[in-house]
Amino acid sequence: MKNKINNLKIINTDILIIGGGGAGLRAAIEAYDNRINNAKIIIVSKSLPGKAHTVMAEGGIAASLGDVDDKDNWKVHFSDTFKEGVYLGNYKMIEILVKEAPERVYELEKYGALFDRTKEGKIMQRAFGAHTYKRLCHIGDKTGMEIIRVLEDQVLKRNIEFLDELQITKIFKHENKIIGAIGLDLKSGNFILINCRAIILASGGCGRLYKTTSNSLETTGDGLAMAYDIGCELIDMEMVQFHPTGMVYPLGVKGLLVTEGIRGEGGILLNNKNERFMKKYSPKRMELDARDVVARAIYNEIKIGNGTEHNGVYLDISHKGASFIKKKLPAMYEQFKEFADIDITKQKMEVGPTVHYHMGGIKTNPGTCETNINGLFAAGEVAGGLHGANRLGGNSLADILVFGRRAGLFCSKYINENKRANFDIMSNLLLKQQINLEIRRINNYLSLYSFKSLKNKNNNNLVVYELLDLLKSTMNENVEIIRSEKSLKNALKVINSIKNQLKNIKVNGTTKYNRGLLACLELENELKIANCIIKSAIKRTESRGAHFRSDFPKTSKLWKKNIICKKQNNSLKLTLVKVPELSKNLKKILAD
Repeated sequence: MKNKINNLKIINTDILIIGGGGAGLRAAIEAYDNRINNAKIIIVSKSLPGKAHTVMAEGGIAASLGDVDDKDNWKVHFSDTFKEGVYLGNYKMIEILVKEAPERVYELEKYGALFDRTKEGKIMQRAFGAHTYKRLCHIGDKTGMEIIRVLEDQVLKRNIEFLDELQITKIFKHENKIIGAIGLDLKSGNFILINCRAIILASGGCGRLYKTTSNSLETTGDGLAMAYDIGCELIDMEMVQFHPTGMVYPLGVKGLLVTEGIRGEGGILLNNKNERFMKKYSPKRMELDARDVVARAIYNEIKIGNGTEHNGVYLDISHKGASFIKKKLPAMYEQFKEFADIDITKQKMEVGPTVHYHMGGIKTNPGTCETNINGLFAAGEVAGGLHGANRLGGNSLADILVFGRRAGLFCSKYINENKRANFDIMSNLLLKQQINLEIRRINNYLSLYSFKSLKNKNNNNLVVYELLDLLKSTMNENVEIIRSEKSLKNALKVINSIKNQLKNIKVNGTTKYNRGLLACLELENELKIANCIIKSAIKRTESRGAHFRSDFPKTSKLWKKNIICKKQNNSLKLTLVKVPELSKNLKKILAD
């Protein structure tokens, strides 16, 4: 057959959803419910069903139900979110989030989510950092896991196709319209070309760029890199959130999240002198101040010598009693018991800052979630603009539900209004060449693919895992909680060095279940995203939210701007865009 490429399987669908977490599943449900003419929907995931990073979200969903504090409403939630983002967040996205979050919570309840309850039978809500009222709707400290459970159930009821262990490596467009994507099926080792009319990117963040992170193994910035490669605009890339409390030992679980729910339920932070040190950093809000404030306070205590044996601080909730802790925080009780042999009902935990969330991401239309590429939508952590310079705790789960739904809805509308048939990528000579180049790019990492590589044995001495470790260590040490032009430029040098070395990397084996090959592909993506983060951080000569520059420690009114990253002529272009002015009504809300 003329158009045939060896080792290539072709699949056709109308909507391709990349990512099997909360945002992707919620998008699939909405796209299915609003489709016409039996439009086909496929979800692909690089890991197994139920293994998305969403399951690691523990504290709860931010939604102003007012079930515990009846004074709470969307206006207060808007004010908290906009201020926490230090006035960089897209106010239209924030308004949509805070108005629609309660409905999404009630929807989960209808799907069967087993929320904790008040004595009156209402949904229980807990306190969280920088929230004016108790607002976090939760299922113990396993909220993310429950969200995935009920959304997967709804996807199964609709018989939506789910392809697991499929690593999408490149997205294709034609005349600025999405036409498909290609990926590697890890189970069979075959390449799969997916012709489609629209794509929803819900592939999560890039926390695995760092050595100390609460993020799951899947969060390597793949979606961000693929979107960047085809000309998508990325926004606020310098804004990386450090969660104040991650485990600090054993080394095998360093960075593993210790939920903010512990502080929300009354946990206190202590240094090695048994001082409740947040009194001097934030006397009013204490442990429940914004995440960047608490993270920097912990960082400072460790730097001045007030840290613990394992280079952290203490988090103590033992005063609340065993029955309370086991009921409210069962996962945390089990986590410390299993990994650290610590009983948190009697002993203090050792914690320290860990990379937790990326506020930056793909720039989208606030209402429809569509990008600057026709037919490409984005939702969840892969999308930027909502959280500004710092994310308010609990807004990430609200985000995946609200904008996951909107991405599915408007993607379905796009399909319904653009009734063209799938573009046959293989019939276009230029695109067929791109497919061949992509397959060759991936195969070139294999030591048995090229005769040249067999002759040059030195190539096999370059180990991809060593380069990955170097990248993560460099980000940890130079692009951390407190940055400077010097540290950022040091990181940039290392990034460029790794990029040059990666060209010569070879791994053993075939395309089938090859972890080394996958590491090469992930590292290539991570280098692109690291470059965007570092150069944006160098560009922003001020401190704002999660971005703190020791050489520019103050927040400047002149920097009320978003930094946009875009690939142009095969290099990164940075553009400054002023944050839009609030409407009169929203200004009044902030003033009240």
